[in-house]
Amino acid sequence: MRILGIESSCDETAVAVVEDGKKLLSNVVRSQIDIHAVYGGVVPEIAARSHIEVINPAIDQALKEGNLTWDDIDAIAVTYAPGLLGSLLIGTLAARTLAILKKKPLYPIHHVEAHVYANFITEKADSIDLTLAKHQPKFPMLALIVSGGHSQLVLFRDHGDYELLGMTQDDAVGEAFDKVAKIIGLPYPGGPSIAALAHKGDPKAYTLPKAKLSGAYDFSFSGLKTAVLRAVQREVGVDTSFPSYELAERLNDAQRANFAASFQHTAVETLVDKTARAFKDHSPASVVIAGGVAANQELRRQLQERLPLHIEYAPIQLCTDNGAMVASLAYYYAQAQAATDPLSLQVTPSLSMRSTAWKV
Repeated sequence: MRILGIESSCDETAVAVVEDGKKLLSNVVRSQIDIHAVYGGVVPEIAARSHIEVINPAIDQALKEGNLTWDDIDAIAVTYAPGLLGSLLIGTLAARTLAILKKKPLYPIHHVEAHVYANFITEKADSIDLTLAKHQPKFPMLALIVSGGHSQLVLFRDHGDYELLGMTQDDAVGEAFDKVAKIIGLPYPGGPSIAALAHKGDPKAYTLPKAKLSGAYDFSFSGLKTAVLRAVQREVGVDTSFPSYELAERLNDAQRANFAASFQHTAVETLVDKTARAFKDHSPASVVIAGGVAANQELRRQLQERLPLHIEYAPIQLCTDNGAMVASLAYYYAQAQAATDPLSLQVTPSLSMRSTAWKV
């Protein structure tokens, strides 16, 4: 079964074709990072307009790169939640229209759940230059989902049968990376910027706190972000009334690298602590990480070091938003769920995974 997946929940317009939930036939991502970097973050109105401009060319390119026609496509999948309202509307409108015109079944997909399914893609067309995991994860599966908008631990018993163990109570870890990067004068997006500079710094240069929460598997990163801000203020000798946007210019290169390394180490250790606890309590057969922050090499290193099993990681290109993860998840939906009427599909910008579990 070949499914064309469309992802437009934030600032990437992505389209891919995946066969049987595991074989990647094409993968097109039109990024808007350069556009939003000027503003230090995603501007929703600009994101939506950019999606309008490139979504049809991206769909055509995905078919062309896979040497496919619409006759070769069995279904269409699209992200309908969560995400930016305008961005979601563009992707779903394209998918709904094509489902009607091409007479294809349509499967709406939850963006956060889809991130996990990047780990189920283990085969590819010869034309695609990616190093994939060799084996699909086994159930029960523990998933750490970490991105700019989400930080959560989910226990999957099977496809569609899962339990949300814990989640962030405030900032997601990716959002904290972006905010700390801005404080210390690094460009957007903050995750890659901090990770690149952290190699030059001392992760123990500054002692930063980890939140203590009543939920065993819950996260909190707002306190860590504030702790970095206060530490920078102390380091450069100013009080809390000093404008935060002027702090970066008072840091030297060594200080900036040490703050990047110290923050990354503490943020990653927080994620790994909770994951290790969930692993001990639930004894899953496999562990995966998903979402943009899953590309962080320090997270991969610490997780492998702390857990007593081998972890196969999805390639970095499939950790950030992409259509392949949407198409992969849709295959498993199609085995157990009826397709959705294109005329009735609506976007749900704030829908939690708690509302989308289904049992095969």
